[in-house]
Amino acid sequence: MDGLGQPGSTSARPPLPVRAPACENRGRMRIVLCYPAEPRHLAEIAAAAPGAEVVDAGQERVAAELPAADVFCGHPKVPVPWNEVVAAGRLRWIQSSAAGLDHCLVPVVVDSEIIVTSASGVLADQVAEHALGLAIACTRRLPLFLDQQARREFVRRPTRDLTGATVGIVGFGGVGRRLAEVLAPFRAKILATDWFPVCRPPGIEFLGGPATLPDLLAAADVLFLCAPLTEHTRGLIDAAALARMKPGAILVNAARGQLVDEGALAAALASGHLDSAALDVTPDEPPAASSPLWTAPRLIITPHVAGQSGRRIDAMTEFFCNNLRRYLRGEPLRNLVDKRLGFPEPLPVLQETTLQPPACESTGSDGATR
Repeated sequence: MDGLGQPGSTSARPPLPVRAPACENRGRMRIVLCYPAEPRHLAEIAAAAPGAEVVDAGQERVAAELPAADVFCGHPKVPVPWNEVVAAGRLRWIQSSAAGLDHCLVPVVVDSEIIVTSASGVLADQVAEHALGLAIACTRRLPLFLDQQARREFVRRPTRDLTGATVGIVGFGGVGRRLAEVLAPFRAKILATDWFPVCRPPGIEFLGGPATLPDLLAAADVLFLCAPLTEHTRGLIDAAALARMKPGAILVNAARGQLVDEGALAAALASGHLDSAALDVTPDEPPAASSPLWTAPRLIITPHVAGQSGRRIDAMTEFFCNNLRRYLRGEPLRNLVDKRLGFPEPLPVLQETTLQPPACESTGSDGATR
C-alpha cells in the first residue's frame, strides 16, 4: 500500500457532532471505567460529575457493565458485546484511555450516535522517549555489546550515528510531533508524512500527505512509525514498502504492530536490506512461538511498554475529568474522533490542547496521536 491511503472527501461522511449533548434527564448518570484507577482517581471522577454513579468494572466486569453505562472510559482487552451495547441505546460517549481506537471502533459503534474521544497526546512524552531509546539502541549497537558482555568479550565494533541522520516519521500527530522535538538536539533532517500535512513546525524539513510516503521511505536512514491502526494503515509497511526503504535503514515501530508485515520485516533483516529494527508492538501480542520475529537478526523487541509512566493513571484521570466536565456543560470535547477516519480531526485537537501549537504555515492543524 502506498502512503497512508488517500483521504476521501469529507463531504461524503456523515457530519460529526462538534459538541457533546448535555446530559439528559434520565436518572443517575452511570460512568463505567476499565483502566487501573485507584480509589483516589475514582474520587476525582466522582467530584467532576456530582451525583453520578462511578463503576470501576475492570477487565473482569466491563463486558457485563457496558450495556448499562452512559459514559465509558477505558480500554477493554477482553471481548465486548458492542452490538448489545449499541442496541441498549444508553451509551452516549466512549473516552478511550489509549491513543489507539481499534478496541472500540467496530462497525456498529462507528455507525451509531455514540461520541468517541481518544487519549491522543496524553502519553506522547513517554512513547517518544521510548522510540528514541530504541533508535539509539540500534545505532549504537547496544544489543551486540550486551551480548558481548554476557560472553565476557571486550571487542570494539563499528557503530552508527543518529546525529545528522535523515529521519522519517510516519504519522505526525501528538507522538510524531513530540518525537520531532526530542530529535532536535541530534540535528537530524526530519521528513514526515501525515493524513493532514498541515502546521509544519520549525526545524521540520518536509511534511507531506499520504502520497509522499514512497519518497520518504527511500530517503530515511531511520524510519519511525507513529500512525494509528486503521483500514488505511493496516499492513502499511509490507514487502513492497520495505523494499523501497534505503538499504541499511533502521525501522522503529512504537505505534501498532499490525502496521508491519512481520514476515516481510524478518526477511528484510535476514537479507541485510535493513540494518536493524526495533518493535515495541507486534501484530500478535505476544508473538506466537513460531513467529519469525523471535529469530530475526538485529531485531529488538520490547513488550508494548512505550506508554508506561509512573504518572500514566494520574494523567489519564486528569484528562478524562477535564473532558467529563466539558461533556456535562455541553462544551466541545478534546480529541473528538472522526469515527470513520479512526482518529481525531486535527483542528479541534490543537485548539483544545494545553500546549501551544507551533506557528502554522497554513490554516489547520494536527494534534492527534497516531
